[in-house]
Amino acid sequence: QVQLVESGGGLVQAGGSLRLSCAASGSISSINAMGWYRQAPGKQRGLVARITSGGTTNYADSVKDRFTISRDNAKNTVYLQMNSLKPEDTAVYYCNADINTAWNRRGGYWGQGTQVTVSS
Repeated sequence: QVQLVESGGGLVQAGGSLRLSCAASGSISSINAMGWYRQAPGKQRGLVARITSGGTTNYADSVKDRFTISRDNAKNTVYLQMNSLKPEDTAVYYCNADINTAWNRRGGYWGQGTQVTVSS
């Protein structure tokens, strides 16, 4: 079994910062890409940032130059540093990972989500 556990969400004023973490655990052989997605009320879930196992990153245009994704492969953990937060960043943030399990199966896994609320 594989689990992704997120932490770090909360309430912050516009212009503030938050750091999200997501740790993968369980019967993991290796992790390919990891990413963060978000879903605001009434909207579809969309990509925020993604990082490959080699460290290549890509970002949604709306968060470029404000958010930074990173990962610690030794800890099976991905981070999202969010700076200069705006009210429109308010959403539930979900971690996603493309994982090769110990049973030689590959699949996408999701965390439970963490709420980020930015007040104006």
